[in-house]
Parts: sequence; C-alpha cells; structure tokens
Amino acid sequence: MNQLTHFDNSGRAHMVDVGGKNETRRIAVAAGSIRMQAATLDLIMQGHAKKGDVLGIARIAAIQGSKRTSELIPLCHPIALTRVGVEFDIDENANTVHCTVTAETVGRTGVEMEALTAASVALLTIYDMCKAVDRGMVINHIRLLEKQGGKSGHWKAEK
Repeated sequence: MNQLTHFDNSGRAHMVDVGGKNETRRIAVAAGSIRMQAATLDLIMQGHAKKGDVLGIARIAAIQGSKRTSELIPLCHPIALTRVGVEFDIDENANTVHCTVTAETVGRTGVEMEALTAASVALLTIYDMCKAVDRGMVINHIRLLEKQGGKSGHWKAEK
C-alpha cells in the first residue's frame, strides 16, 4: 500500500477497477461517540425525547445511511450489503452514547466506508433529534475498528 488507489498514473481521480478481484465475505466494524449534557442523555434513556425513540430512529438511519454510501462518497462502489448491525452503549459517567456498526457483504470490495457512514449517520441522527435541548453535543472518535476479507485480509485497530 504505497500509493493511493483512487488516482491513476497521471494523478487523476478514478473509481478503482474491482472486476478482477475474487468475491469474498467481507466484514467491517466502525464506531463513534456523541457526548452530551446529562439531562439530554436522561431524555434518551427514559424515552422522553420530543421526537420519540432516539436510538431506535438512529439505528434505522444508520442502516439507511450504509445503503446510500456510494451516493455520498464519490468513488465508492455500490455494493449489496448482506447485513448491517447497529449497537448503542450508554456511558452515564461520561454522558456519552457509543455507536458500533458491523457491515457485511459478499463481494469484490470492502464495506469499511459503509460501516463508517452508518456510524456517522447514527450519531448525526442523535444530534438532530436532541438539538432542541442540547446544541453543544460533540460527535467524536469515528473510526474503523476492524475489517475482514479480501486480498489484504484481517486488520484490527490498535487499542
């Protein structure tokens, strides 16, 4: 991996040719967090947010976002996802909601961007649903945690 794959030999952006790659099962796990006021987190946990079930809506938004990744990221291939799982973990001590997304496919290119997009959209949805009471929420630490499959094999982020 000594060069950026989305540029040709002349330095022009292009969509990577994956036609010669083998189809394999591919999995990516991404995560991120949103920190907020304690009262905002309490509204989410109690289900009393004005717009409804914040985490339920954020889960659906994440899945929808993953399916639209190629429309948002210019050089991403549209891929057929076989599974998208979205989990939320509430850290009351830090007034934070952590989101972890697992995206899967059987195909010729990975699902890292789909997992990252899904995590981002979930967190943005939480922000949108709670901004009326807390505009100072902070979204952070969006990152790839793990990827499996394909020629490059298994990769896991260092802790």
